[in-house]
Amino acid sequence: MITQSFDPHSQPVFGPEDIYTRQNKLADICIITFSKAVIEHALSHFDCKISAVINTLAGENPIYTMHYKQRVIAFYMSPITAAGCATSMEDAILLTGARHYILFGSCGALDSTLTEGKLIVPTHAYRDEGLSYHYQEARDYINVKNAAQVAAILGELKIPYVKGRTWTTDALYRETRSNVAKRKADGCIAVDMECSGIQALCDFKELQYYTFFYTGDLLDAPVWDQRILLGELERDHQLRNFVVALEIAVKLDLNSD
Repeated sequence: MITQSFDPHSQPVFGPEDIYTRQNKLADICIITFSKAVIEHALSHFDCKISAVINTLAGENPIYTMHYKQRVIAFYMSPITAAGCATSMEDAILLTGARHYILFGSCGALDSTLTEGKLIVPTHAYRDEGLSYHYQEARDYINVKNAAQVAAILGELKIPYVKGRTWTTDALYRETRSNVAKRKADGCIAVDMECSGIQALCDFKELQYYTFFYTGDLLDAPVWDQRILLGELERDHQLRNFVVALEIAVKLDLNSD
């Protein structure tokens, strides 16, 4: 069974170190975005350079570095889903040497009364994806360890937020009414596609993971509310929250690991 896939005792057949030449450390902090608009904005507003490249079948995926308020920050665009995100991140870990990873993006709201107009800081993630079971022993939820730190920084920045459980699933088109009701009854306030998998990866690699979401669509309405998902407002939210991620990067205690 997939939930019995965790194997901490034997070595993988191959890893990123068999594909890439390890480089000198590029940065302590790496920001992961899913948005092409964020990459374009960063390249046009900051002095960025390509410092490494993740090789994929779709072509080269650059890892950029930039300076922001006296800190060197790496960033790159990731594919969505836990599996896609983690595969790129495994490469980025080797290529950047970073130990602190900030990931942000949109999510579906399961309780709009709690999440409207606020960023969402996940505290625990329900593991409805396959990847995390290869990085951590089976259990329903994974603890998002740095949630309190992210929430504290958002409070310091005076950005409204709410903390709560999230439901991580890779099956975007299989978020059924029944499963939405189950997860909401279990205390989940959002649904995303990466959180549990990336937390499991970071725990396994002894890395620090910081994440927050904003509401893209609403799943608790009688009819699905697309809201800002995939529209021009989505782009605006991505760009604003890239700045939030940069500010979090500045305020991180890099000795926390």
